[in-house]
Amino acid sequence: MSNKTFEELLKESVALHGHLCPGQVLGVRLAMYGLELLGIEDPKGKDRKRLMVFVEIDRCATDAIQSVTGCSLGKRTLKWMDYGVMAVTFLDLQSSKAVRVIAREESRDIAAKMFPEMENKYKGQLEAYKVMSNEELFDVQEVEVKVPEADMPGRPGRRVQCEVCGDWVQDYRDVEKDGKIMCRPCAFGGYYKVIS
Repeated sequence: MSNKTFEELLKESVALHGHLCPGQVLGVRLAMYGLELLGIEDPKGKDRKRLMVFVEIDRCATDAIQSVTGCSLGKRTLKWMDYGVMAVTFLDLQSSKAVRVIAREESRDIAAKMFPEMENKYKGQLEAYKVMSNEELFDVQEVEVKVPEADMPGRPGRRVQCEVCGDWVQDYRDVEKDGKIMCRPCAFGGYYKVIS
């Protein structure tokens, strides 16, 4: 892991996220642990092209993961898997070694017992997450991750124009339907509806 301390990484994460919360502490700890398990020492420097992370939840900890690892959607090294699970998989693209780090539900109970004198349970949880062991906070699974070429970082592999709306589609996200090349919203419906 980098030569930055937990406190320095937490400060950077809070600056990105906008406030200090238990999710920030947990996310920084989780990211540090995942990097340690893979032996990645400098994720924003010399090791930046080795790492890809898959986050399974879109909550506070995700900003911390991005802050500590330097992985991002824009670099195509942060992948969001909408599973609703407080878990992150760290993939070393050079060795193909991958570990999935899952926040233990029991850690909340342990945290609550550590600082019972604190009236604000979130403040107690925040402080507990700072001092709890990795084993108390996380479970780890060795996993295998196959990343399709179309999802790898780097320049787009292909760019085509949707024959229905005219939008340009990159990275093999186009579909063929009814004999036409289409973007996914035209083929299946999207999250938006054009009103003008």
